[in-house]
Amino acid sequence: MRRKAWRLLCAVLIGLTTADAAELAAADSGAMPAEAVRGFGKPGAAEATAPFSDKDLEQRLAAKGIEPGSPVFIRIFKKEAELELWMEAGKRFELFATYSICNWSGTLGPKLTEGDKQSPEGLYVIGPRQLRQSARWRRSLDLGFPNTLDRGLRRTGSDLLIHGGCTSEGCYAMTDPVIDEVWRLVTAALKQGQRRFHVHIFPFRMTEESLAQRAGLPWAMFWRGGTSTRVMRRPPRCRR
Repeated sequence: MRRKAWRLLCAVLIGLTTADAAELAAADSGAMPAEAVRGFGKPGAAEATAPFSDKDLEQRLAAKGIEPGSPVFIRIFKKEAELELWMEAGKRFELFATYSICNWSGTLGPKLTEGDKQSPEGLYVIGPRQLRQSARWRRSLDLGFPNTLDRGLRRTGSDLLIHGGCTSEGCYAMTDPVIDEVWRLVTAALKQGQRRFHVHIFPFRMTEESLAQRAGLPWAMFWRGGTSTRVMRRPPRCRR
């Protein structure tokens, strides 16, 4: 009874109906969705990605009318194995670059438990304290998994990163040259006053066609926003 009451409380807190919460909980307790697309990203990116020069970066920013240190926003698409970096230009965000994800792990669908080697999906927020430097990954961004929704659904996991290299056990591996450039741009934005930036992770590009093709899968309601469109469109606040 306590667990059922907790589910209903979570539903109220995140704006779900009781039916939405029950359906999402049922999906959580089942097997991973039988989706043909699994991890691995674009391993060839490791060989194809050369280091970015400072001069090249400056020229690309100038060509798009973007000032160094401008606010940033990141989107990730698993199936396409792409990370988009958006930056503020004037009064709106413009797509600055699309990078190939060298590797991600698991299947399409959210991360559920510690050790399932599943790369997460959802809306995450990164602040200065989530910038990581270590012997294994000299530069990485901690997604802050689990977020508020993940915790409400009792999903567990830790150290889910965007990092360099081309190996993944639940993270998004971008190669060292790419993470170096992303790191430079996000740290510049934080130093210029952006308190935190959003990272929105999707299973695929969310067109009506792609959603319809997966309507029968366990995560179809989650992808449609049945955690719902209300939750998917309004990123959770993050207080550190």
